[in-house]
Amino acid sequence: MLLLIYKKICYIIRLDTMKQKLKSAISFKLIEHLLADDLDCFNSLMIQRLGSDIQLVNQISQHIVSGGGKRLRPIVMMLASKAVNPDSSKHILAALIIELIHTATLLHDDVVDNSILRRGQSTANIEFGPGASVLVGDFLYSRSFQLMTDLDDSRFIKLMSDATNTIAEGEVMQLMHSHNPDLDESVYMQVIFRKTAALFEAAARGSALINDQDEALCDALSGYGRHLGNAFQLIDDCLDYSADTEVLGKNIGDDLAEGKMTLPLIIAKRRGTAGERNLIREALTEGKTDNLKSICLIIQSTEALSYCYEIAEAETNKAVASLSLIKPSKYKTALEHLALNSLERIR
Repeated sequence: MLLLIYKKICYIIRLDTMKQKLKSAISFKLIEHLLADDLDCFNSLMIQRLGSDIQLVNQISQHIVSGGGKRLRPIVMMLASKAVNPDSSKHILAALIIELIHTATLLHDDVVDNSILRRGQSTANIEFGPGASVLVGDFLYSRSFQLMTDLDDSRFIKLMSDATNTIAEGEVMQLMHSHNPDLDESVYMQVIFRKTAALFEAAARGSALINDQDEALCDALSGYGRHLGNAFQLIDDCLDYSADTEVLGKNIGDDLAEGKMTLPLIIAKRRGTAGERNLIREALTEGKTDNLKSICLIIQSTEALSYCYEIAEAETNKAVASLSLIKPSKYKTALEHLALNSLERIR
């Protein structure tokens, strides 16, 4: 009992320290302001390069663009590129390639998961149907590779090819473990690396490649992107049991309904009573959200979200530490604060 109280006090102290860091962190809006000109160029280029002779492609593309989003992966590419080379000229096109690959994965995800909401609006899957969503996702993948030929950097093409393949493998892994209540933490971490962190890693490493940086700097930025991506997904999975639909931009409990055994559930099941474990098992296996409130209470009582937050905090600290080789600049500072903000970010 004393050990449990001690651990809880240590967690409260650590959480308070992190909250102080977050209070002093540069807001995401200020980071966007730092990249205002680049983001304007990025948005213009995206509208221009998404054009097609096929009307349905244009309709779905417009639906995607109007949906907004934080453009976090392109922002990682832009900030990291400017951190290693303030005069970089290739980062806008590289950032667009990253975003198109990411958007293609979202279109495919929403079909596989039969998702209704994305970023607070109806998914393309609901608006246009699963067939159109899959095919336009394929269009975005192929368009991204067309843009890679414009960039004309074989190392970057290989990086993005490998990342795209890794993401696809992650999707298959997640599908294999769908409705599996016995998924363990180590496999979960493999899945989130492949599904999410791999593209963050590619964005950060790619920024070094297109600016002809040495291998040590490439590896350092890889670490930054990888750990940032892990933290991002960990917090995203926590939000499914702690936010509301308006804040999250998707329905609460979607992960449970889709049979995704994310870390909050893994820890709650590990720490819960026999009855609580059975409740989680039944809900996850059958994809039922009837007992969502009860499951959220189990997650709360077992301090599963606190555990997940600690893991995300450790990943964030590793991301910041990975930037040690980068020379001081306003862009490096923004990268550091972007990692800190990942602990409280919403998609």
